[in-house]
Amino acid sequence: MSKTDTRPRIQMMGCSIDNLSMEDTLQTIEGFIASGKPHQHVVVNVDKLVKAQKDPELRQIINDCALINADGMPVVWASRLLGRPLKERVAGVDLFEALMARSADKGWRVFLLGAKEDIVSRVRDLYAAKYPHLVFAGYRNGYWKPEEEGAIVQQIADARADLLFVAISSPKKEQFLGAYQATMKIPFAMGVGGTFDVAAGKVKRAPVWMQKTGLEWFYRFLQEPRRMFRRYFIEDMAFFGLLVKEWRQPR
Repeated sequence: MSKTDTRPRIQMMGCSIDNLSMEDTLQTIEGFIASGKPHQHVVVNVDKLVKAQKDPELRQIINDCALINADGMPVVWASRLLGRPLKERVAGVDLFEALMARSADKGWRVFLLGAKEDIVSRVRDLYAAKYPHLVFAGYRNGYWKPEEEGAIVQQIADARADLLFVAISSPKKEQFLGAYQATMKIPFAMGVGGTFDVAAGKVKRAPVWMQKTGLEWFYRFLQEPRRMFRRYFIEDMAFFGLLVKEWRQPR
């Protein structure tokens, strides 16, 4: 965020979060694209806040981002408990959908990077059918060898996209964007995690009532219990200890 930017931003567990609604966020992104200068976006959830405590590089990358949204009702609830209430949750999957629609309307060029080849190509085909005026600058799967990375960065830079969506795991996607945004010069680059899997229909999203009540994580756990157990019931439990510690600090 520039020195002249007056967007409201709160602090939580060492990480910054912009206090914006979905519409505020979309208007901010519109300004980024109009400027033509590179901007990196990140969403913050319980898992990322916990990881950032142990990984100073990840925490710095998050705090250096031009736009930081809260993706997760527990983060919104925690902000209220700490006396720094966020306006609302801005879920990455919802923001992706809104930006694809807006890109079709405004003629913005989109690049998709990540997931398996069949998934990313399906997302491209589905959205091309849904939004006939949507312009794709390119797409590529999320699997590559270290020696291929430079060529991928150049491919994205040459595509001259307005928006780049990166669907690879954390913290790899944050590190990739942090390292190469200046080279790729994408006006708006966003890590979207498993959003391509949802968009392609491979993973079903939780019912709206579970999203609103903060139980989307539990629905995700029910879909892949073996894979998600460690994250939700072991690693992310540290969040509550961190929350209590911060709540006890003088405000």
